[in-house]
Amino acid sequence: MRVVIVGAGIAGLSCADRLAEAGHAVALFDKGRGPGGRMSTRRAEAGGRALAFDHGAQYFTARDPAFVAAVGEWEAAGVAARWPAAGPDAWVGTPGMNAPVRALAAARAVAWGRRIDRLERDGTGWRVDGEPFDAAVVAVPAEQAAPLLLPHHPAFAALAAAARSQPCWTAMAAFERPLAAPVELLRDRGAIGWAARNSAKPERGGPEAWVVQASPAWSTEHLEDAAEAVTLALLRLLAAELGAPLPAPIHLSAHRWRFARSGGAGGPGTLWDPALRLGACGDWLFAPRVEAAWLSGRRLGDRIAA
Repeated sequence: MRVVIVGAGIAGLSCADRLAEAGHAVALFDKGRGPGGRMSTRRAEAGGRALAFDHGAQYFTARDPAFVAAVGEWEAAGVAARWPAAGPDAWVGTPGMNAPVRALAAARAVAWGRRIDRLERDGTGWRVDGEPFDAAVVAVPAEQAAPLLLPHHPAFAALAAAARSQPCWTAMAAFERPLAAPVELLRDRGAIGWAARNSAKPERGGPEAWVVQASPAWSTEHLEDAAEAVTLALLRLLAAELGAPLPAPIHLSAHRWRFARSGGAGGPGTLWDPALRLGACGDWLFAPRVEAAWLSGRRLGDRIAA
């Protein structure tokens, strides 16, 4: 079959790999400018020096045997490494969190910068952005999946609509010199859900760089605040947690993730209607983890291939 996948994050690319292994032709569309999604790496410059911030997912774990094997291949390819500071089974992409996604996308036909607002039924198949396909897969966050699925499969759309994601404000700051703090990361400190010395992760370089992510509750309360105000507020909170004032930053920015942490639909893992040849995958169908997104895509690929 010729299969279209809307969404080229970890779930969509995992599904694409499995379908390609089974001999199907796959085309992917993604509204982003390049690989990463919620595993993105933000790049910037200060004083002629390159900066990089993992401003989405901070790390991932590998426990399922199939995913453990995949991560082993990523490690061998130099796009993933262990990060002991976050836990004994914590991994990060190298040299940025988007490295595994970038490596998966390099092997696939991905149309970047292509927002798909609807799927069109075309006889017994599908048409997306004017192109015909035999099957369609929706691999985007639940809030974006629901309107794509609704005209064709209300039950699937209802599951997506019920899986509400939590938002996250992320502040990114770089400094001329290392902070006088004996820690690499902080977790669950009130309004701060996570703060980490990004430049201390494996195979990072450049000036001292920190990522501060607000808790879901704080992010929800301040969701529509200006980015500058959010950045300053989160840095004040970081300074309070570290117990010392921060030096003047050489770079400041913020990113608002409206759909940061998936609410989860309770464990179906994948959705597939063989009569319509319409499916969906993603962490919202499994659990809010990178591993869950990969497994959801892989298992949907198995179902379609079967």
